Amino acid sequence: MTITQLQYVLAVAEHKNFTLAAEKCFVTQPTLSMQIQKIEEELSIQIFDRTKKPIQLTDIGQKIVNQAKNIVIEADRIKDIVEQQKGFIGGEFRLGIIPTIMPTLLPMFLNNFIKKYPKVKLIIEELNTDEIIVKLKNGHLDAAIASTPLMEEKLKEIVLYFEPFVAYIPENHTIAHKGDIEVSDLNIEEILLLQDGHCFRDGILNLCKSNGISTGNSFQLESGSFETLIKLADEGLGTTLLPYLHTLDLNEKDKKKLHHFVEPKPAREVSLIFPKTELKIQIIDALRTTIAGVVKGAIVFQNVQIVSPLNKK
Repeated sequence: MTITQLQYVLAVAEHKNFTLAAEKCFVTQPTLSMQIQKIEEELSIQIFDRTKKPIQLTDIGQKIVNQAKNIVIEADRIKDIVEQQKGFIGGEFRLGIIPTIMPTLLPMFLNNFIKKYPKVKLIIEELNTDEIIVKLKNGHLDAAIASTPLMEEKLKEIVLYFEPFVAYIPENHTIAHKGDIEVSDLNIEEILLLQDGHCFRDGILNLCKSNGISTGNSFQLESGSFETLIKLADEGLGTTLLPYLHTLDLNEKDKKKLHHFVEPKPAREVSLIFPKTELKIQIIDALRTTIAGVVKGAIVFQNVQIVSPLNKK
């Protein structure tokens, strides 16, 4: 039994298809099938029920897969130990970032990181929070940047910064004359929201709920980007909330429509998330240090109220 064979088993268990698993492992389907058959013969059991479509794990196969995940992780840890001992920071690193953070944070740190750690090959994916959690647990991501806390038992979170919510109020709105506003000034019926699946959307709804504002299903419109929400607000279709870093790139005319909240300002907690196995921890630490260095000057808020990103029914 080899590590490679176990990796093939894990691939079939995930994709439930021998051909697709072989493609993902960059081997031919007969090679993959033969290696899995060797394990089954060695153990005198069937890992997969091939009579079902898609292919399913047998009861003993599920137990083997659970153990195989641990073995593959521990094998990767040996490589990690050697690289840390050598002080090597390099290799492939898969990073997921949620859509409401990617456009503002990535340009702030990516160039600095690449210059400082040229041996690291960053593979970056824009994913929603649910996708990130699944990929981290399945070993398809090394780390991610998302809004927290997520309360996931197998994942570790290191806070990078706190980012306040900022209200975007068009000039002709009834509260446009106010300076700093309170959450109670908001009317959920006219708040323009991101589409379902965005944790920033859930954060806004949770903010309203925690302040006694009925959220129901009465909001007018949802969109996939902050730019669209801003344009819709300017057309008189409502108001919206933006993450603080996003407001830094607005033109001067639009910045005049921004209203900060009174303290403690509602804010989201942005963290670096990774499995508790802490594989590739030297690269994770390098990322954390780099990001902390660039956001220190941009995010200066301390007196904040953290709003949960979890979708509360």
